[in-house]
Amino acid sequence: MTHEPFLLSPAMKDYLWGGTRLKDGFSKETDLEILAETWECSTHPDGHSIVESGPFKGRALIDVLKENPDFIGTHPDVENGLPILVKFIDAKNDLSVQVHPDDEYAAKYENGQKGKSEMWYVVEARENARLIYGFKTDITKEKVKKALEEENLEHYLLTIPVKKGDVFYIPAGQVHAICSGCLIAEVQESSNLTYRLYDYNREDKFGNRRELHIEKALDVMNLNGSEKPVQPMRFLRFREGIMIEKLYRCKYFNVEKVVLDTQRSRKKNAKFKTRDNSFRIVLCVEGCGTLFWTDDEGNNKSLDFYRGDCIFVPADSVEYRAHGRAELLRIGC
Repeated sequence: MTHEPFLLSPAMKDYLWGGTRLKDGFSKETDLEILAETWECSTHPDGHSIVESGPFKGRALIDVLKENPDFIGTHPDVENGLPILVKFIDAKNDLSVQVHPDDEYAAKYENGQKGKSEMWYVVEARENARLIYGFKTDITKEKVKKALEEENLEHYLLTIPVKKGDVFYIPAGQVHAICSGCLIAEVQESSNLTYRLYDYNREDKFGNRRELHIEKALDVMNLNGSEKPVQPMRFLRFREGIMIEKLYRCKYFNVEKVVLDTQRSRKKNAKFKTRDNSFRIVLCVEGCGTLFWTDDEGNNKSLDFYRGDCIFVPADSVEYRAHGRAELLRIGC
């Protein structure tokens, strides 16, 4: 029996630095006043995605995968869910200066959890938007501590301008921050471990400052100076109605950008190849369209998608076609 794609709805997060663009421009429906992150495809216990279409509608993705482990494919640890997590991040204000542990440190000191390496795709960037990416030059733990005491850490951090379409890989151990004006699609290991180094002395709505994790951050951070990251070489493939661009590949995930454009034809739709051995996640970052397929009983089916939608494509999925004009991130591992 072949499987069929289905829509997901995200877990919503209202961190104090967030904005409203995910509600205003990506049709995320929530009563939250601030919407900082949407965990679009997540089986992490801190935020579960819910199936939004098909026979499993209304159920948590983690429960569906436990009952149907073949949906994941060659990744055997179904009890702990998917190995990756996909989210949108709307930074109205600067995020904290932070760092994530690697798998080895997290396993040893965080009760066997995974570390966190991640990739950012810049969906939107306002004028003069920037990111923090490590240190300008080599630094010592003692100098970092002194900078924190004197509240001038930002003097030592490498700041880089960003624009729509940029791609950045943030390995575990890399000090970083998403700054105001950026809307990011993030692909990461399935982890929620963040060690805050500096948070601008901000207070939440109750007047409390957020917890810092300075000693753990010092344990795991890369103290070497960072070079300004260079955008990766883009390798393009063309098929009728689509262009596929490789964005990034590492041991945790691979990400492609798919540009769909079948507007000029009434009869032809772009054909998508499926993978028998692993799931795929399809995230729409621009535009809209429709997926079409024929099920095992010969019935024609379709699934509409819009900007901000996330589609889970199980391993051994039915072959499907797409029609529309959209930009998609296709994510696997």
